[in-house]
Amino acid sequence: MATEFDRTEPARITPASILERTLSKPSSAWTEHDLAQAFITLDLRQVALMHVGGDGTLKALDFAPRSHDHFLSIVRYGERADGSSLFPGTGIVAGASDIVLKPRVETAFVDPFSSEGTLAIMCGHATRTGDPLPQSADTVVRGAAAAVRRALGIELCALGEVEYFLGHADHVAVEDTAEERGYHAMAPFVFGHDLRRRALALLAEMGVSVKYAHSEVGLAAAHEESGMSWEQHEIELALEPLARAADNVLLTQWVLRNLAHEQNLHLSFDPVVKRGHAGSGMHFHMALRKGDEFLSVRQADGEFRPEAQALMAALLEHGAALMAYGNRKPSSFVRLFQGKESPTAITWGSFNRKALVRLPITTRDEAGRSVSTETIEFRLPDGSALPHLLLAGVAQVMTAAASWTNRPEIVSRTAADAQVSGGASKLPQNGGQVAEALERVRPILEAGGIFPVAMIDADLSRLRMPEIS
Repeated sequence: MATEFDRTEPARITPASILERTLSKPSSAWTEHDLAQAFITLDLRQVALMHVGGDGTLKALDFAPRSHDHFLSIVRYGERADGSSLFPGTGIVAGASDIVLKPRVETAFVDPFSSEGTLAIMCGHATRTGDPLPQSADTVVRGAAAAVRRALGIELCALGEVEYFLGHADHVAVEDTAEERGYHAMAPFVFGHDLRRRALALLAEMGVSVKYAHSEVGLAAAHEESGMSWEQHEIELALEPLARAADNVLLTQWVLRNLAHEQNLHLSFDPVVKRGHAGSGMHFHMALRKGDEFLSVRQADGEFRPEAQALMAALLEHGAALMAYGNRKPSSFVRLFQGKESPTAITWGSFNRKALVRLPITTRDEAGRSVSTETIEFRLPDGSALPHLLLAGVAQVMTAAASWTNRPEIVSRTAADAQVSGGASKLPQNGGQVAEALERVRPILEAGGIFPVAMIDADLSRLRMPEIS
């Protein structure tokens, strides 16, 4: 008797994204008419134009389309918004504050938390004349990514490791797990296992590319002051071009916040939730893509590929300045200097989790050939990071480093052995020192009009505030 497995063609796993399954095409091929078809097929009722505000958080403008033409108009043209409220203190005055939300069709997803059935679409920002809005973090990261393409002929891709803590005031562990020993633990040894798996499923349905997820080292038992038990988890995303990679970090945090709220759990992306315990980093892996292929970090002769060397030299030379966007809280400095698998000096190393820049191993086949993408990991940022501006900064310093003649010397003197010998430079220990580094690198960030002058000025003022400096 024939069974469903008696086929000449093997079964294939269908796309995880609800919209890709519904439309039977990848997101890169969607049109506004495709989204209209999905809206009808899935019996959706509302549209949310989501975007990143000046404070780095996700915002939304909601619609209830009253007709087919109204739906197409929303998706095709977007809608106006008040730029002075979304980007306060950036030079947009109330008397001329209209900006436009510009939907990006390929970013659409079904909102998993809306009871009304909502199609969400990520948007960029435009001025009244239709130009990209300079004050928008989305504009900044897209401009910086384009500069890398022009200068080096490659697409710089990235993925974020989103680490977070879940806290439960009333939790009594089913099984005891030693503090700082939560790595890869599962239920019943951690209480957040189901939430993490639920987040993984929702992100996949939204079209957010995820690599994997697991519980992390940080596990802090309840203490007398708060009675709160904290455990650490991580969702590592998959490589995407910079703007999409940054969006995916914020969408992941958004999903986690909603799930924690539903389950009455406390959620924190803070760099440190309890002194003396592992903090939450937000490491970023970068990879070089040319056409449809990812490039190796080293060439056949074992030397660094020029583009990879430019990225490494840029991070090593100007990583301290990028703390303005990757390490934004006073507790950021606590995380770095309590010695829990976080960098304290400016070094790089293969497989070294205490280096500023790390070259992770890759999985290999039986013949020893690498079967996964080689990446360069930037281990400095933490959960306070603004991913769009951080990745834009990485791209800008990489573009500058492409023309440096001293790249080999920078890489040579910052090898991990320098930390052992005491010759490695130290990272900034407060906001004032980060501000000094940012002042030195601002001509690079502002090159080509990518980072607005007013944005850098505001960042310098914030870094020099007493509570940070």
